[in-house]
Amino acid sequence: LEGHRLIKDALEAGAVPQTLFFSTVGHLKLLPEAEIKRASLVKVKFEDIKTWSDLITPQGLLGIFSKPDPAKMSYPAAQLASSLPLLLICDNIRDPGNLGTILRSAAGAGCEKVLLTKGCVDPWEPKVLRAGMGAHFRVPIIASLDWESVPNNLPAGIQVCVADNNDPNALARTASVPRGAGRAGSAPVKSSPKAAPEDEEGAAGIPELAAQHYYEDWARAPVAVVIGGETHGLSPAALRLAASTGGKRLVIPVVPGVDSLNSAIAAGIVLFEGKRQLLWRHKQEDDRQ
Repeated sequence: LEGHRLIKDALEAGAVPQTLFFSTVGHLKLLPEAEIKRASLVKVKFEDIKTWSDLITPQGLLGIFSKPDPAKMSYPAAQLASSLPLLLICDNIRDPGNLGTILRSAAGAGCEKVLLTKGCVDPWEPKVLRAGMGAHFRVPIIASLDWESVPNNLPAGIQVCVADNNDPNALARTASVPRGAGRAGSAPVKSSPKAAPEDEEGAAGIPELAAQHYYEDWARAPVAVVIGGETHGLSPAALRLAASTGGKRLVIPVVPGVDSLNSAIAAGIVLFEGKRQLLWRHKQEDDRQ
């Protein structure tokens, strides 16, 4: 980890430091004293940190940490108080900048947990950490899951929806089922060209899912959203999981001729709409009581 912000967030969340390299003692004064005593402190020349750093303008502070265990982390009280029964599943997100930005949106929306399937970039890779801006230490991240183990990390009774980027006119043409098995951030992958009931499967065993615009009613607690990567998109396993829970395709309409949305942008749009719907539903229940 590089820089005061990331290192301070990691220490406060209970991540275990091994070694902190610093160019001046002043850098250490910005960190919690009790926490840095657990690490080996090594004063080095700023030129050395410049050599090791991935940053264009290093801050003179670099830390080596054990990879955090989500079960042992102490996430900020404000984050826990704002947590919603909203989960994110990342499927084939391979761009480090995109994944870091997605994690930042997940933390901002109050996601309860983020699951990363095999095929996603390592969330602890330096570029992901920088793009996450501390999100790694605000929301539990469970990585390298195969699709068979994903349900074991989801709450009972959850509905799984998939973010889509299909032509919005498909909604009008096919009533409830889109033409293709699209994914957020990419052009659609074609499945069965005919509308089919939700419980039937299209070509290559890909289930057809009812589709709706992302701003229509879909977020019923608990709910998970799957975001696919821009190159490989959604896995057939993601679509099967959504179908097995009665999930929907959440279509983000774009202007005709615009091929796709960036997957991180799509994640932000859908997660914050999910947050809005969950909070609105909670308020309606409070009003009734």
